[in-house]
Amino acid sequence: MSSLANFRNLATKIVCVGRNYKDHALELGNAIPKKPMLFVKTVNSFIVEGEPIVAPPGCQNLHQEVELGVVIGKKASKISKSNAMDYIGGYTVALDMTARDFQDEAKKAGAPWYLAKSFDGSCPVGGFIPSSDLQNPHDVELFCKINGKDQQRCRTDVMIFDIPTLLEYTTQFFTLEVGDVVLTGTPAGVTKIKSGDVIEFGITGKIESKFLVK
Repeated sequence: MSSLANFRNLATKIVCVGRNYKDHALELGNAIPKKPMLFVKTVNSFIVEGEPIVAPPGCQNLHQEVELGVVIGKKASKISKSNAMDYIGGYTVALDMTARDFQDEAKKAGAPWYLAKSFDGSCPVGGFIPSSDLQNPHDVELFCKINGKDQQRCRTDVMIFDIPTLLEYTTQFFTLEVGDVVLTGTPAGVTKIKSGDVIEFGITGKIESKFLVK
Protein backbone atom coordinates (compact mmCIF):
# COMPACT_ATOMS: atom_id res chain seq x y z
CA MET A 1 0.00 0.00 0.00
CA SER A 2 3.00 2.35 0.46
CA SER A 3 3.02 3.06 -3.29
CA LEU A 4 -0.39 4.66 -2.84
CA ALA A 5 1.33 7.76 -1.48
CA ASN A 6 1.64 8.59 -5.19
CA PHE A 7 -2.05 7.92 -5.82
CA ARG A 8 -2.33 10.94 -8.14
CA ASN A 9 -0.04 9.20 -10.62
CA LEU A 10 -2.04 5.96 -10.41
CA ALA A 11 -5.59 7.30 -10.49
CA THR A 12 -7.72 6.86 -13.58
CA LYS A 13 -10.60 8.96 -12.24
CA ILE A 14 -11.93 10.94 -9.31
CA VAL A 15 -15.46 9.87 -8.38
CA CYS A 16 -17.41 12.59 -6.58
CA VAL A 17 -20.51 12.25 -4.44
CA GLY A 18 -22.94 15.14 -4.57
CA ARG A 19 -25.15 16.30 -1.72
CA ASN A 20 -23.89 13.78 0.85
CA TYR A 21 -24.26 16.22 3.76
CA LYS A 22 -27.80 17.41 4.46
CA ASP A 23 -26.81 20.95 5.47
CA HIS A 24 -24.89 21.49 2.23
CA ALA A 25 -27.78 20.30 0.10
CA LEU A 26 -30.08 22.68 1.94
CA GLU A 27 -27.75 25.68 1.69
CA LEU A 28 -27.88 25.38 -2.11
CA GLY A 29 -31.62 24.71 -2.16
CA ASN A 30 -31.24 21.13 -3.36
CA ALA A 31 -33.31 18.08 -2.46
CA ILE A 32 -31.86 15.44 -0.13
CA PRO A 33 -30.89 12.47 -2.32
CA LYS A 34 -32.41 9.04 -1.78
CA LYS A 35 -29.43 7.28 -3.37
CA PRO A 36 -25.84 8.39 -3.97
CA MET A 37 -25.50 11.09 -6.60
CA LEU A 38 -22.30 10.55 -8.59
CA PHE A 39 -20.24 12.54 -11.06
CA VAL A 40 -16.61 12.31 -12.15
CA LYS A 41 -13.61 14.60 -12.31
CA THR A 42 -10.81 13.69 -14.67
CA VAL A 43 -7.22 13.48 -13.45
CA ASN A 44 -6.23 16.80 -15.03
CA SER A 45 -8.07 18.20 -12.00
CA PHE A 46 -5.32 17.25 -9.54
CA ILE A 47 -2.97 19.89 -8.16
CA VAL A 48 -0.77 19.71 -5.07
CA GLU A 49 0.45 22.19 -2.48
CA GLY A 50 2.66 24.79 -4.12
CA GLU A 51 0.50 24.99 -7.23
CA PRO A 52 -2.09 27.79 -7.32
CA ILE A 53 -5.84 27.43 -7.66
CA VAL A 54 -6.91 29.25 -10.83
CA ALA A 55 -10.52 29.86 -11.88
CA PRO A 56 -11.41 28.68 -15.38
CA PRO A 57 -11.85 31.35 -18.09
CA GLY A 58 -15.07 33.26 -17.65
CA CYS A 59 -15.85 31.99 -14.16
CA GLN A 60 -17.15 34.70 -11.83
CA ASN A 61 -18.28 32.53 -8.91
CA LEU A 62 -15.71 29.95 -7.83
CA HIS A 63 -16.56 27.90 -4.71
CA GLN A 64 -14.50 25.60 -2.51
CA GLU A 65 -15.84 22.27 -1.21
CA VAL A 66 -13.70 20.36 1.28
CA GLU A 67 -14.11 16.57 1.12
CA LEU A 68 -12.72 13.39 2.62
CA GLY A 69 -11.18 11.33 -0.17
CA VAL A 70 -11.07 7.54 -0.17
CA VAL A 71 -8.05 6.13 -2.05
CA ILE A 72 -8.71 2.71 -3.56
CA GLY A 73 -6.08 0.09 -2.68
CA LYS A 74 -7.16 -2.79 -4.88
CA LYS A 75 -9.36 -3.19 -7.93
CA ALA A 76 -13.02 -3.05 -6.90
CA SER A 77 -15.95 -4.28 -8.97
CA LYS A 78 -19.42 -5.17 -7.69
CA ILE A 79 -18.30 -5.33 -4.08
CA SER A 80 -20.59 -5.42 -1.04
CA LYS A 81 -20.85 -3.16 1.98
CA SER A 82 -19.70 -6.02 4.20
CA ASN A 83 -16.19 -6.07 2.70
CA ALA A 84 -15.97 -2.61 1.13
CA MET A 85 -13.43 -1.31 3.65
CA ASP A 86 -10.99 -4.04 2.55
CA TYR A 87 -10.61 -2.24 -0.77
CA ILE A 88 -9.45 1.03 0.78
CA GLY A 89 -5.73 1.74 0.74
CA GLY A 90 -5.96 5.06 2.54
CA TYR A 91 -7.42 8.53 2.62
CA THR A 92 -6.75 12.08 1.61
CA VAL A 93 -8.53 15.44 1.85
CA ALA A 94 -9.31 17.45 -1.26
CA LEU A 95 -11.17 20.48 -2.49
CA ASP A 96 -13.84 19.95 -5.11
CA MET A 97 -13.47 23.36 -6.73
CA THR A 98 -16.69 24.31 -8.45
CA ALA A 99 -17.40 27.02 -10.99
CA ARG A 100 -20.82 27.64 -9.50
CA ASP A 101 -21.99 29.99 -12.21
CA PHE A 102 -21.10 27.37 -14.84
CA GLN A 103 -22.92 24.72 -12.81
CA ASP A 104 -26.05 26.85 -12.35
CA GLU A 105 -26.15 27.53 -16.09
CA ALA A 106 -25.76 23.81 -16.84
CA LYS A 107 -28.52 22.87 -14.40
CA LYS A 108 -30.96 25.29 -16.04
CA ALA A 109 -30.15 23.85 -19.45
CA GLY A 110 -30.26 20.24 -18.27
CA ALA A 111 -26.63 19.96 -19.39
CA PRO A 112 -23.65 18.09 -17.86
CA TRP A 113 -21.53 19.69 -15.13
CA TYR A 114 -18.16 18.84 -16.68
CA LEU A 115 -16.91 22.39 -17.24
CA ALA A 116 -18.03 23.41 -13.76
CA LYS A 117 -16.30 20.54 -12.00
CA SER A 118 -13.38 19.21 -14.05
CA PHE A 119 -11.34 22.18 -15.28
CA ASP A 120 -7.56 22.09 -14.79
CA GLY A 121 -6.67 22.38 -11.11
CA SER A 122 -10.20 21.81 -9.85
CA CYS A 123 -9.08 19.15 -7.36
CA PRO A 124 -6.42 20.49 -4.98
CA VAL A 125 -5.40 17.47 -2.94
CA GLY A 126 -3.49 16.93 0.27
CA GLY A 127 -1.22 14.14 1.39
CA PHE A 128 -1.94 10.45 1.81
CA ILE A 129 -3.05 8.80 5.06
CA PRO A 130 -2.69 4.99 5.11
CA SER A 131 -5.88 3.25 6.20
CA SER A 132 -4.01 1.86 9.22
CA ASP A 133 -3.52 5.43 10.45
CA LEU A 134 -7.20 6.34 10.18
CA GLN A 135 -9.07 3.55 11.88
CA ASN A 136 -12.52 5.16 11.68
CA PRO A 137 -13.01 7.58 8.77
CA HIS A 138 -16.57 8.16 9.97
CA ASP A 139 -15.29 9.82 13.14
CA VAL A 140 -12.99 12.63 12.01
CA GLU A 141 -13.41 16.38 11.65
CA LEU A 142 -13.02 18.00 8.25
CA PHE A 143 -12.13 21.67 8.17
CA CYS A 144 -11.56 24.41 5.62
CA LYS A 145 -10.26 27.87 6.51
CA ILE A 146 -10.14 30.86 4.19
CA ASN A 147 -7.60 33.53 5.10
CA GLY A 148 -7.30 31.96 8.55
CA LYS A 149 -11.03 31.95 9.36
CA ASP A 150 -13.17 28.83 9.63
CA GLN A 151 -15.43 28.40 6.60
CA GLN A 152 -16.28 24.70 6.86
CA ARG A 153 -15.96 22.42 9.88
CA CYS A 154 -17.92 19.21 10.28
CA ARG A 155 -17.57 15.64 11.50
CA THR A 156 -17.89 12.86 8.96
CA ASP A 157 -20.40 10.89 11.02
CA VAL A 158 -23.20 12.99 9.54
CA MET A 159 -22.67 11.88 5.95
CA ILE A 160 -25.98 10.72 4.47
CA PHE A 161 -24.35 7.68 2.83
CA ASP A 162 -21.39 6.12 4.61
CA ILE A 163 -18.27 4.90 2.82
CA PRO A 164 -19.25 1.21 2.48
CA THR A 165 -22.59 2.25 0.98
CA LEU A 166 -20.85 4.58 -1.48
CA LEU A 167 -18.34 1.94 -2.58
CA GLU A 168 -20.97 -0.78 -2.95
CA TYR A 169 -23.21 1.49 -5.01
CA THR A 170 -20.42 2.89 -7.19
CA THR A 171 -18.87 -0.46 -8.05
CA GLN A 172 -22.16 -1.91 -9.26
CA PHE A 173 -21.81 0.40 -12.26
CA PHE A 174 -18.09 0.79 -12.90
CA THR A 175 -14.80 -0.58 -11.65
CA LEU A 176 -12.61 1.40 -9.28
CA GLU A 177 -8.92 0.98 -10.04
CA VAL A 178 -5.95 1.18 -7.68
CA GLY A 179 -5.26 4.85 -6.91
CA ASP A 180 -8.72 6.08 -7.87
CA VAL A 181 -10.16 8.59 -5.43
CA VAL A 182 -13.75 8.73 -4.20
CA LEU A 183 -14.64 12.16 -2.80
CA THR A 184 -17.37 11.63 -0.23
CA GLY A 185 -19.17 14.97 -0.33
CA THR A 186 -18.86 18.36 1.31
CA PRO A 187 -20.51 19.84 4.41
CA ALA A 188 -22.14 23.25 4.58
CA GLY A 189 -20.12 26.44 4.27
CA VAL A 190 -19.18 26.68 0.60
CA THR A 191 -18.61 30.25 -0.50
CA LYS A 192 -17.23 32.44 -3.26
CA ILE A 193 -13.46 32.71 -3.25
CA LYS A 194 -11.30 35.30 -4.96
CA SER A 195 -7.77 35.91 -6.14
CA GLY A 196 -5.37 36.30 -3.22
CA ASP A 197 -7.33 34.08 -0.84
CA VAL A 198 -5.40 31.42 1.06
CA ILE A 199 -7.30 28.18 1.63
CA GLU A 200 -6.21 25.74 4.33
CA PHE A 201 -7.99 22.41 4.70
CA GLY A 202 -7.62 18.95 6.14
CA ILE A 203 -8.55 16.61 8.99
CA THR A 204 -8.14 18.05 12.47
CA GLY A 205 -5.05 16.57 14.08
CA LYS A 206 -4.14 14.46 11.05
CA ILE A 207 -3.38 16.37 7.88
CA GLU A 208 -3.44 19.93 6.57
CA SER A 209 -2.74 21.57 3.21
CA LYS A 210 -2.54 25.20 2.08
CA PHE A 211 -3.28 26.63 -1.37
CA LEU A 212 -3.20 30.14 -2.81
CA VAL A 213 -5.94 31.32 -5.14
CA LYS A 214 -4.33 33.12 -8.06
